[in-house]
Amino acid sequence: MKTPDKETVSQLTDLPNIGKASAGDLHLIGINHPQDLIGQNAFDMYEKLCTLTGKKHDPCMIDVFMSAVHFMETGEALHWYSFTLNRKEKMNQQQKG
Repeated sequence: MKTPDKETVSQLTDLPNIGKASAGDLHLIGINHPQDLIGQNAFDMYEKLCTLTGKKHDPCMIDVFMSAVHFMETGEALHWYSFTLNRKEKMNQQQKG
């Protein structure tokens, strides 16, 4: 897995878990630089992506977005699937509440 320095990373594709396709999705929703991820909500990012593309994307995209935001906020590079359980718990809470 890529482990760049969060202070100097300048391309979305340099981020852990972000390839060309995910970078394209991020550009589509207005995230053009890694610094733009700081303070973002991965669930909101996902909803915006689904709205703009007119289709329901795989919920694992939320995990990818969570991993990118987490990296830019903490500098800790984790695999996207490290966020799956957290995402599922939050989705269950939203459905209940």
